[in-house]
Amino acid sequence: MHISPDDKRLQYCGRIDFDNPKAPVLVYAASFVQIRFTGTQISVTLENKRAYWSSRMGYILDGKQGQFLLTSDPGAETYVIARDLEHTEHTLTLFKRMDSCHIVTLLGFELGSDAKVLTPAPLPSRKIEVFGDSVSCGEVSEAVDYAGKPDPEHDGEYSNSWYSYAWMTARNLHAQLHDTSQGGIALLDKTGWFMEPDYLGIESCYDKIEYQPELSEVKPWDFSRYTPDVVIFAFGQNDNHPDDYMAEDYNSARSENWRQHYRRFLEHLMEVYPKATFILTTTILEHNENWDISIEEVCKTVNSPRVHHFLYSQNGKGTPGHIRIPEAEQMSKELTAFIESLGEEIWDM
Repeated sequence: MHISPDDKRLQYCGRIDFDNPKAPVLVYAASFVQIRFTGTQISVTLENKRAYWSSRMGYILDGKQGQFLLTSDPGAETYVIARDLEHTEHTLTLFKRMDSCHIVTLLGFELGSDAKVLTPAPLPSRKIEVFGDSVSCGEVSEAVDYAGKPDPEHDGEYSNSWYSYAWMTARNLHAQLHDTSQGGIALLDKTGWFMEPDYLGIESCYDKIEYQPELSEVKPWDFSRYTPDVVIFAFGQNDNHPDDYMAEDYNSARSENWRQHYRRFLEHLMEVYPKATFILTTTILEHNENWDISIEEVCKTVNSPRVHHFLYSQNGKGTPGHIRIPEAEQMSKELTAFIESLGEEIWDM
């Protein structure tokens, strides 16, 4: 039995390209599609386009997590997720483990001939959006033996958005998540690591659904499709590459320019989401404190009850490598507590 991607019984979450509803494109980490069904088997047909690293999809089947490797060859391929299941009700959440190092087109699910598709459970009413970098995507999160250490050599196999502090926090708060984050990205073009050596920044990508020009045509995002209650700004770390001008001179012209752009970006998003609460932060990944001091300055200058600056207990000094699962759990615990401290009214939009 073929289940088309536009079947109303499928449940989607994330900034997903639905220009072709029969072939939606999953771009961002933590984007997912969920299906409830009865039957003994399930497969999925996907088309993958890869820019770098090996590509892996994640899934949760009846509460148990798994993953599978995607082919880098062009064309569609069908992947068997499970066979010989009990002929009872099952729930599968198929999710994007990685950022736009690859994009995936969903072409449908295959069930047994005697299967049935059931109505999905509703998504949570609370909504969060995270504009961040690789830490917010859960990059290298599964390399738990390297907690507090530099990253091991890898080909993307340790990256898993399920274990990002961003998705953990959303689950803690029973909220939907748009993890609008990209590994290596900085605020400004010509800085950071994403799309080296040309370097695309958040300012060029935040309003796009597809933004990786090596993989597809760049497309604008329709902000009316998702209105978050809480917006988390979690960038300002990759901005120190190729030059850490903020550490060298807090009052330099380049440093002041960054603060001006950060403020303009914040104020623009405050207009796009006129009722949302904004949390400005970075992470525990090692970086010079001047970046956080700059964010605090912007927060005070904007001076809005909707805008808050949050620092983790190990902010900027927790690890020289990416955030591993236990570190992400601690981050999410602290961030969850901070968001809860703002009161229930932040969710009443």
